[in-house]
Amino acid sequence: MSSTDAILEAIQSGASGDDLANLPLPESYRAAFVKADEQEMWEGVESWDKDPRQSLHVDEVPLPEIAPDEAVVAVMASAINFNTVWTSIFEPLSTFGFLKRLGKESVWGARHDLPYHIVGSDASGVVLRTGSAVRNWKPGDRVTIHCNHVDDQDPTAHDDSMLAANQRIWGFETNFGGLADLTVVKANQLMPKPAHLTWEEAACNALCNSTSYRMIVSKHAGDMRQGEAVLVWGATGGIGGYGVQYVLNGGGIPVGVVSSPERAELLHAMGVEHVIDRREKGYKFWKDEHTQDESEWRRLGKDIRSLIGKDVEMVFEHPGRQTFGASVFVTARAGRIITCAATSGYMIEYDNRHLWMKLKRIISSHFANYAEAWAANQALIDGSVVPLLSKVYELEQTGEAALSVHHNEAEGKVGVLCMAPTEGLGIDDPEFRDKVGEDRITLFRRMA
Repeated sequence: MSSTDAILEAIQSGASGDDLANLPLPESYRAAFVKADEQEMWEGVESWDKDPRQSLHVDEVPLPEIAPDEAVVAVMASAINFNTVWTSIFEPLSTFGFLKRLGKESVWGARHDLPYHIVGSDASGVVLRTGSAVRNWKPGDRVTIHCNHVDDQDPTAHDDSMLAANQRIWGFETNFGGLADLTVVKANQLMPKPAHLTWEEAACNALCNSTSYRMIVSKHAGDMRQGEAVLVWGATGGIGGYGVQYVLNGGGIPVGVVSSPERAELLHAMGVEHVIDRREKGYKFWKDEHTQDESEWRRLGKDIRSLIGKDVEMVFEHPGRQTFGASVFVTARAGRIITCAATSGYMIEYDNRHLWMKLKRIISSHFANYAEAWAANQALIDGSVVPLLSKVYELEQTGEAALSVHHNEAEGKVGVLCMAPTEGLGIDDPEFRDKVGEDRITLFRRMA
């Protein structure tokens, strides 16, 4: 029996933390990665036509030594995020530049500068080893992993760690990511696994759920108040689906934008009353590549007011170029546009008169600090937020899973089984699962 098989058998049999700590770690493990010598493979190819199945490889890689503040985690399941897609298509730039910069920072950072990049910024699993400086975690702990990778000895990390000079996203700007049988993470990335969720349900949340929490709830971004209306673009997507849950939980009024009747039905099932199907409405915010159409902004604003009787105080903005001009326009006076991404283009244009003359604010938001990620995870533990898992792939199918996200073919989140041999494992509190509701937890599996 291989070391990896022995670890899986021990986890499935409920072995103690001491027993897990005494098991030998393998010298190598399965992982999904891209190769530095293939960075130019997409030269001259349009983004849409770049196929992650060609660039993402699954094979054995060496297990690195862990630093004193790190842990080795047996990854039971992981998930696909847009940053995995970006890494796989080497766009907007190759992530090997991130690894080289990290490699120059310290002896421990040098481990990350490799000719391959192990991807993945979500995971659930079991702690196998902890470094000598780790205090709050031990072998046997069942955990989820958030992706904020910071050096806690840097003073810039101690007001809001997202402002740290060397803040990075694990599995995107660092190596040894979560799409693998094992991973190496800092101890301050670990959080308790929600006991009522399966491994794959628990693995799909941390990046998007934490991002949405900061955008909607945190004082560092949206700081939403009761009764405020929030326009949520892509409201059944990986972050939008968590966003609408936080708006509802906080006494706000979500106005969800989707692109099909099926997605509208899914939103209604989540408790969202006000939904706009943008394809049915046929909005064309750009007349051509260089010219936006203000009449279309006005039409969107009119449609919003017809639903809720007022303008939205906040816009949950992540598409970027295609929607940003409209987002600025439809926001109420003194309202705010919270932006965390630009999936339709990074070069943003809007009419500044509608911003400055009506005292609106654009607020940038990027992932979440440890306290915010912990609070978002606690919402899952409490059952007030539920996973958005819609489909699950095997680790060997990571490329296919990434392609489905790249082409916007999946709702919510796409999971990936790593060490877990089948779906449905890892539930430690079935009674609480029943209380939260199987229909709520599996909504996206059933309807997406």
